[in-house]
This record gives sequence, structure tokens and C-alpha cells, in this order.
Amino acid sequence: MKTLADIAHKVGVSQATVSRVINGKPGVSEATRQAVTAAMTELGMPLSEMTRTTSHDVALVAPDMNNPIFPAFATAISTQLAQRNILPLLCTYTLGGATEESLLTMALNRQIDGIIFLAGHYDTRGGDHSIYRLLDERRIPKVFINDSDPALLGTTVRTNDALGTDMAMRLLMSQGHTKIALLCGDNNHYPSIRKYEAALQFAQENKVEVVDTIWTTYGFESGRDAAVSLAHNGVTALLCASDALALGAIKALKAQGIRVPEDISVIGYDDSPQLSYTSPGLTTLRQPVTAMAKSAVNTLFTMMSDSSHLGERNVITFDPELVVRGSTGLCRDLLKR
Repeated sequence: MKTLADIAHKVGVSQATVSRVINGKPGVSEATRQAVTAAMTELGMPLSEMTRTTSHDVALVAPDMNNPIFPAFATAISTQLAQRNILPLLCTYTLGGATEESLLTMALNRQIDGIIFLAGHYDTRGGDHSIYRLLDERRIPKVFINDSDPALLGTTVRTNDALGTDMAMRLLMSQGHTKIALLCGDNNHYPSIRKYEAALQFAQENKVEVVDTIWTTYGFESGRDAAVSLAHNGVTALLCASDALALGAIKALKAQGIRVPEDISVIGYDDSPQLSYTSPGLTTLRQPVTAMAKSAVNTLFTMMSDSSHLGERNVITFDPELVVRGSTGLCRDLLKR
């Protein structure tokens, strides 16, 4: 059976160039395109057959994998891609290491077919979005996991953060908590903004007080450092924008002799793996990772197969699930009565 290498050798071009011709991508001269097509005909390789069997490369862009929700998404998305004969290229960026922009530049040089983002500048208000517009100019399909700037094209697959926050606040209120603190991410981060606004609205409508709001970066250390200030402001419950923040906060509270949930109840967000094995088990909002991964890959494949869908903006929203574990309980003020 003839392969891409056979066509490339006959024409005198790279296999990547042959792949671009087969998949109808730009960046190939008309003369080269005709030469590749002629070679395929001579070798008895119909274009339609090659299109069905040619594999694709998709970049999966993520920050470092310290936050457990990112490996969960990466695994689920890679599984979905493999089922479609699509090779995932994992691109992780870190502080002091490769940047999102440098990784995307390298990915573009590999002539990738699409990109799925787990995080990036796209989810930040006022961020530099020029790299995403370059992808639009190159007509490369892209899907954003989590929320994205409303001005960006592409498909966003996200969790309904406002609904999740409402569910968490309602649980705390049912347990007698009326003085609640919020531990959010960056104050320009769209998911954190939505959670914050939903919490304030719930508080205003249900006679619950948001005593304090702490804006910080996502991570265990950030949660630990931020929670130190919560011991003396009357808070009986802490609602966190991620599991990592919640676990860091619990560690800090315990170090101060504050019991969870007897003194302060804590709720996270994501339902990262192994949370049921922490002590206490963390009450959290579960993101439907598998369903979101499937939706992201299906949408990306549709855009890769039909370029008429490029240039659109679509948002696909999934409802979270409240998972109640041992980190929440009746308000201490009720227990004292």
C-alpha cells in the first residue's frame, strides 16, 4: 500500500506538504498542489481515500499540571481524539518556562490541524488576544475549555459557573451559614468573575452576607496564604473558586487550630480526582469532564472537516453537580444553641 512518504518522495516535497494538499489547507503553491495530485493519480491513490485515512495533529494547550483538573481534562480529551485517529500534542506552559505564545508558535510550525485550550489568555479580561486572531487568520480551528472573552471566535465549552455558585450558596444557607467568604482567582478571570457576581446576587436575594472576598492566583499555595486572614472576621463558611484553593485553605485553617467543618465549612470547585480521600472529604462542584471533552472534540472535528464553521462564535454550557462530603456541616452558631 502506498503512503504519504511515497507521494512526498515522488514529488520531492515533505510529507507535511502532501498532508496539506490532501486536507485542502493553505500554504502550498498551485504548482505543488497539482504535482501532488498528479503523483497520487499515478500511484493509484484516490484523494477521497487518502482523506479518510490521513491522521490529524491537534495541539492541546495547558498550563502546568499541578492543578488536578487539568490532567483530568487532558486524559479525557486525548482519549476522545485517539478514537478519531487524531494525535494530541500536549503543550504545557509554566512561569519561567515556555509561554503560551511560544508554544503556539512551535505548534503552528508543525502545521497542526486544530487546537484545544485548557487555559490561557483567552479567559482573562483585558488580556493579549493577538495570538488567537493569528489562528483565525491561518484558519485553524480552536476550542476553548472554560470561559472565554466574548470577542473571541471559536467554540467555548464551559461549566455553568453561576449555577454552580448558586447551588453551593444554597447548601451553605440550608446549613445555617449567613457569613460567607469567597476565595476567587484573578479579578479579571472570567470564571472567577461569574462566580463572584453569582454569589453577590444570591446573598442580596437571600439575606446572606458575603463578609470578605479574596482575589488571588489559582493554586494550593495561594489558597493557603489567603485563608490565613479568615480566622478573625466571623466567617463560618468559605466558598472557593477551585479545589486547589480549597485544599490550600483547609491546610492553613488547620494550622491555626480552626476545625473544618466544625468551625468553618469549605466548598471547592472542579471535583478533582482523589478528593474523596482527603480528610475531610471536600464538598465541591463537579465539572462533567468526560461530557465536556467529548463535546470539545466533536466540535473541533466538525470545524476541521467543514471550514464553513470557522469564523463563528459558539458557547456550549454544561451544568455542574454538587458533591457533598465532609468539609461542610451545620453552622457553628447553630450548634452552640
